[in-house]
Amino acid sequence: MSELLNFNYPPESATERVTLFADVILPLPLPKLYTYRIPYEMNDDVMVGVRVIVQFGGKRVLSCIVADIHENAPADYQAKYVLDVLDDKPIVTAPQLKLFKWIADYYMCTLGEVINAALPAALKLSSESRIQLHPHYNPEEDELILAAQEEKIIFALQNNQALTFTEVSTLLQGKSYHKYIKSLIQKEAIIIFEQVSEKFSPKVVKKVRLTEHFVQEEGMLEELFNQLTPQPKQLDVLLNYLQLVPVHQDINLNYKGIEKGALVNNPHLSASSINTLIKKGVLEQFDQVVSRFPMEKDPQQLPMALSEHQAQAKDEILGLFKEKDSVLLHGVTGSGKTEVYIDLIKHALESGGQVLYLLPEIALTAQIVTRLMKVFGDKLGVYHSKFSDNERAEVWQGILAGRFQVVVGVRSSVFLPFHDLSLIIIDEEHEASYKQYDPAPRYNARETALVMASYQGAKTLLGSATPSIESYYNCKTGRWGLVSMTRRFGEAQLPEIELVNVREEQLRKNMHSHFSGKLLGAIEERLHREEQVILFQNRRGYAPFISCDECSWIPKCKFCAVSLSYHKYNNELRCHYCGYHERMPHDCPACGATSLKSMGFGTEKVEDELKLMLPNAEVQRMDLDTTKKKNSYQQIISDFESGRTNVLVGTQMVTKGLDFEKVSLVGILNADTIINFPDYRAHERAYQLFVQVSGRAGRRGKQGTVIIQTRDPKQPIFHKVQTNDYQSLYDHEIEERLRFGYPPFTRMIRITVKHDDERNAENAAIVLAKDLADRLGKQQVLGPEVPYIFKIRNLFLQEIHIKLPRETTNLKAAKREVAQAIFNLKLLPDFKSVRVVADVDPM
Repeated sequence: MSELLNFNYPPESATERVTLFADVILPLPLPKLYTYRIPYEMNDDVMVGVRVIVQFGGKRVLSCIVADIHENAPADYQAKYVLDVLDDKPIVTAPQLKLFKWIADYYMCTLGEVINAALPAALKLSSESRIQLHPHYNPEEDELILAAQEEKIIFALQNNQALTFTEVSTLLQGKSYHKYIKSLIQKEAIIIFEQVSEKFSPKVVKKVRLTEHFVQEEGMLEELFNQLTPQPKQLDVLLNYLQLVPVHQDINLNYKGIEKGALVNNPHLSASSINTLIKKGVLEQFDQVVSRFPMEKDPQQLPMALSEHQAQAKDEILGLFKEKDSVLLHGVTGSGKTEVYIDLIKHALESGGQVLYLLPEIALTAQIVTRLMKVFGDKLGVYHSKFSDNERAEVWQGILAGRFQVVVGVRSSVFLPFHDLSLIIIDEEHEASYKQYDPAPRYNARETALVMASYQGAKTLLGSATPSIESYYNCKTGRWGLVSMTRRFGEAQLPEIELVNVREEQLRKNMHSHFSGKLLGAIEERLHREEQVILFQNRRGYAPFISCDECSWIPKCKFCAVSLSYHKYNNELRCHYCGYHERMPHDCPACGATSLKSMGFGTEKVEDELKLMLPNAEVQRMDLDTTKKKNSYQQIISDFESGRTNVLVGTQMVTKGLDFEKVSLVGILNADTIINFPDYRAHERAYQLFVQVSGRAGRRGKQGTVIIQTRDPKQPIFHKVQTNDYQSLYDHEIEERLRFGYPPFTRMIRITVKHDDERNAENAAIVLAKDLADRLGKQQVLGPEVPYIFKIRNLFLQEIHIKLPRETTNLKAAKREVAQAIFNLKLLPDFKSVRVVADVDPM
């Protein structure tokens, strides 16, 4: 849609009609819905869930979602009119609106923030100020005295219907353009308006077909051959078309035609000949809207013969679904959980329902989608942030239209417009990636999916080899069902896990940079046997920081309280929190010495050193730096699957659910940094990471090996990993959490106070903490305290932690008190500019 909007709506008709008002959700962080009046002629068009265009403020034009329709005019302001309706039917369903309201309430944010996160960008509207010639101004006849820059603008507008302010600035080569626009408005030569344009556009392909009478009328095709005999190139085009579209066998095939590019692809055919035939009326060209997700309509159904243990797990899950809405599938790595998921999806589709298959990382979708496409074909939709805006909008529209019955996606998939969900699968349910941190809404997709399922009467299956403590607690207390798979699929065995003491290796001078002799020898052995290796290092970049050997200077981020990480590939120092970067210095800015050394190591350094030590190895890296492009995940995984790469170095991305046949060795290079982290979940997460990455080894027949490098092999967590003793981990963690009051026995809210002045942030946090303690009780409020990283993006941080006992707290009432305390703080003159962020259930 692109049109000049009239902000002064025409007078009402004198005819008596019902006056209706719409409460709309604006994509802004507003605490309340805003009410607009519906013009009489739009009464039948405006529905709950459709998008409408409204004017908000002076000349700001926004698209928003209708949340309610009623006859009550707002008491505190005069309602403006709805300007236009964008949809014939709702694009947001009733169950979605209910879920969005729950998200806003539970995670202490606004509905506008939820809508902003939920809708694909292509379904939103962009609004930008533009200028055009005044309708009454004629440059040819009206004699206005114009400055040279004003004449440039008028001349450009004569050749263009409208110009944006940015285009005017470019036209005047960066000179101040506002005064010239203002002058032209005063001279009534131009006007300013808001042009609103819808971003979503379907994919269109150009096709050609024979003009209808050549097919329908008898003898016309033979006559056409005779006419084109003197034109051999045009005749070749016609023959090629008839070969690809055999209309002589079925004239209906001509209706669909063929993509123009398919004819041009033939090197013996001339593109100009095709265009000539179109001009002559022999061929006609037309546009056809096609899907961005071309999949086989009749997929090859793979044999889904479940093993005895998989079939037993499936039957147990279906049995528990008769009694409980949620079931946890606790299956060791390589036990074949995905095959069980696929069988359950088929069962759900046979009942006519929809299925959502949630994954924690985009990296997993490449392998999973390939497997699911072979089973479900064009019923399958894929949804994640690496897709373009139009691709995500197409999935959204496809679900509304009933085209996609199964959707595979990451956390944002919980916002999709399902209307008949029967099953939600949450794979790797323990993953922290399901939690959104910034911006709001700071939701957890796992918890949101459970609520979504309850609203739609769906069942939820959560799967993991290393369940979160909270999920396992829900099973132990009888809230959820529990099914266990303790054996790997087929003949595969769990890997053998070996610990290497790095201290002892250094004393024996058996360390080769960051590789122990044992690990390096094991890699060489696997490469000799044409097997594959995965190396896990939980830091990206070349080195965590650099330091001057003489004066110990360490470069810091200008905007965050962290050191800059060295990235050798780009020869730059980069902040992993705000993105600030600068060139790697040649000498120390503090003392001038040239002895700058990298300290520690990241995935880039591991890759670099491994290529030097093992020149015959094909090494590839998978981390945030190498997976920024749309298809980079898929390419890296494809290279490893096909054997073009035999060593894969990566961060947490390589730990999650990937399945490679020839991986027989996994190396964990620096285990201690994961264990010794100041967080109550540190041991739980360390166990999960070690077990998950270990699970990539030996998934087909032969037992794999895992080598863990550590300076403290006596850490109790390593014994639990070696024996795959999740129960022991759970028993220890649940006892500690009960003792110190952590989830699942409490609900937590982390309040972060931010300001560019350190003292102001501290004072605001002290005032807020006191108010919260008065409202909730001193025992429930911890802090304020300075976090481990106390400055990010030039804002100083203070944190307050609220612990609310799960059994005795009215959570809604407590959140109201928290919201009121934050509101009161913002009313104080000294703290108006302080930012306060509430994060419910922080991870």
